[in-house]
Amino acid sequence: MTIVVDKPGSLTLIQDLGRAGFAHLAVPRSGAADRAACIRANRRVGNPDNAAVLEMTLLGARLRFEAEAAIALAGADMHARLDGVDVALDTLVTVQRGQTLACHAALRGVRTYLAVAGGIDAPLFLGSSARDLLSGIGPPPLRAGDRLVFGRAHGAEGPPAPAPEFVDEPVLRFLPGPRDDWFVPAALAALAEGAFTVSADSNRIATRLTGPLLTRAIGRELPSEGLVPGAIQVPLDGQPVVMLADHPTTGGYPVIGVVLEEDLWQLAQSQPGRRVRFTRTETAEP
Repeated sequence: MTIVVDKPGSLTLIQDLGRAGFAHLAVPRSGAADRAACIRANRRVGNPDNAAVLEMTLLGARLRFEAEAAIALAGADMHARLDGVDVALDTLVTVQRGQTLACHAALRGVRTYLAVAGGIDAPLFLGSSARDLLSGIGPPPLRAGDRLVFGRAHGAEGPPAPAPEFVDEPVLRFLPGPRDDWFVPAALAALAEGAFTVSADSNRIATRLTGPLLTRAIGRELPSEGLVPGAIQVPLDGQPVVMLADHPTTGGYPVIGVVLEEDLWQLAQSQPGRRVRFTRTETAEP
């Protein structure tokens, strides 16, 4: 059972939930940038949460199905159409053999996830099919003419959660530290009280933000230390950089705080120019 890629879109990747547990080998987890959307799509079609899906970025793919399939889309609204008929997000849809699914430019958000019942069959590296753009690990981005095989994974892990609401100016919770003592006291206040704008330089590795300066008390660099998803690094220019799915496993810029993982989907779905805010929390509980 195959899907033919007629047009790949701007960047369409095979993703799952990544390859956790290899940071000591300098291999990041990678996986879906919006993990919740990936899981919602998989559960809608009855797949395990970690089944391989397609992650489309900003401009979606056009895909021709050579066999009947059950599909679901979650994440950004790309005005998907099946043979010209609108396809709603977070809905189970049956595709007939010979039909074409066309996903267009994202109307809101950045990344759309396409799950197919049975999952996308893709080669594994360290137990995952996820593409890591920083290292080049995993299947390459889709190209016109590629053929995707589906239909081997089974066993949903629970009912799909409701889709979260997109808001114009999301508020991201963060835990201070581990290097907040490298900044002047006003820097944490500036992070928690100011508004920041998503830069066009953002990608799956990190979201770059512009806004109030986060001034350091210590100007030198520290030796590289471990990074986690959501780490808010601050280079010498005082502008925060938030680590996302393909982040390096170590870095030398001080980390003023860490965004809770449950809130990172907001950055993964933020187009350039979107404003975001931060709020300090003292617990990692969602």
